[in-house]
Amino acid sequence: MSASIGDGIAVVGLAAGFVGYLYIKQQGLLKKTEIIHQERMAAMDKGIPLPEFLLEPTKQIRSSDEYVIPILGLVLLTLSLGTMIVLALNLPAADHSMWICPLPFAFLGAGFVGFHFLKNGSGR
Repeated sequence: MSASIGDGIAVVGLAAGFVGYLYIKQQGLLKKTEIIHQERMAAMDKGIPLPEFLLEPTKQIRSSDEYVIPILGLVLLTLSLGTMIVLALNLPAADHSMWICPLPFAFLGAGFVGFHFLKNGSGR
């Protein structure tokens, strides 16, 4: 497969856009920090007490949802089984062996559901 000059220019443009986005984001953060610093210095000159604050908001730790994996497993399993049924019924005779293409997704879904029950081990 050969790449053209246009492909290279597109990649360079995307990389430049990404670097530009990061630069603008960093400059905005620096400007925000400078404004906060100036406000705090002006308040200190006037003798106004200011509470301490974090420049970056702390990330809230979310508890993991225990139902995401089995739901994803059921969705993958049912969609792939339905797709296999539709393909088995509608494909012409020459392509009839292609009905098994969604089988890896069915195994993945069954694996997610099995993992959920094995991980909990509480004998639900």
